[in-house]
Amino acid sequence: MDESCMIGLEGKCPEFLLMFSHGFEPVECISVHVFVFLSSAFENADSDIGLCGWLLVGISILLMLVTLPISIWMCIKIVKEYERAIIFRLGRILRGGAKGPGLFFILPCTDSFINVDMRTITFDIPPQEVLTKDSVTVSVDGVVYYRVQNATLAVANITNADAATRLLAQTTLRNVLGTKNLAEILSDREEIAHSMQSTLDDATDDWGIKVERVEIKDVKLPLQLQRAMAAEAEATREARAKVIAAEGEMNASRALKEASLVIAESPSALQLRYLQTLNTIAAEKNSTIIFPLPLEMMQGFIKH
Repeated sequence: MDESCMIGLEGKCPEFLLMFSHGFEPVECISVHVFVFLSSAFENADSDIGLCGWLLVGISILLMLVTLPISIWMCIKIVKEYERAIIFRLGRILRGGAKGPGLFFILPCTDSFINVDMRTITFDIPPQEVLTKDSVTVSVDGVVYYRVQNATLAVANITNADAATRLLAQTTLRNVLGTKNLAEILSDREEIAHSMQSTLDDATDDWGIKVERVEIKDVKLPLQLQRAMAAEAEATREARAKVIAAEGEMNASRALKEASLVIAESPSALQLRYLQTLNTIAAEKNSTIIFPLPLEMMQGFIKH
């Protein structure tokens, strides 16, 4: 037997490894291990299977012993690290819960098993047409991450845990968004996702499902509503711009008033302002220069 097989049996059948390490033949090791398996099978058997059930189990064990060592390979099953096996004996789940990962044994004819994937599963919530609290129709989709926490409950309590979780996620999305306004849906996505996760986790707890994460992907608005919101936002920006321009004009008028009071106190300040204006005009390389004259200089000509 190679090293990988020995690693797979480690912790599952120590008697087998002990005998193999002492040089016993593989057939002898298998025979001894069959008796160990039979003892564990009787320990895990359900006492409520009745007399007929025990008779069928005994016949199955006898059939396996008669066809050794060929039958042992039909009884050995392997589950991967991320899987668990639920064993049914005469339709009843064996005590001890899920088996795996690694090797486990079943009885021919009386036992059957179901493999359950324990890895995280993701699925998209199809776009849902939702009527919000303020009577706005929006289309919302999302994504859900979940995993099987209890394999026994996922098999025994529900027919199809994956399909049930998908349908429940759709209805939960509709119910949660129906209590929100449009503004809350657009701004509080994280809070909505946490609310959905809590609701789904509580509802799927009896199915052995653990909802790890829920995310809202996209919120699509009707085209007419998008145009109306764009026009409203544009009007709001224009109104804000007009208010800012009016405030600027008011501040400018106040500054001009203060400047006129300063100039009125000193007539020479007005002449200096004239010269400053001429300097500014000359710096722009204009061919025409307008030189303002004080009205007091023209009064003498007007009288004559």
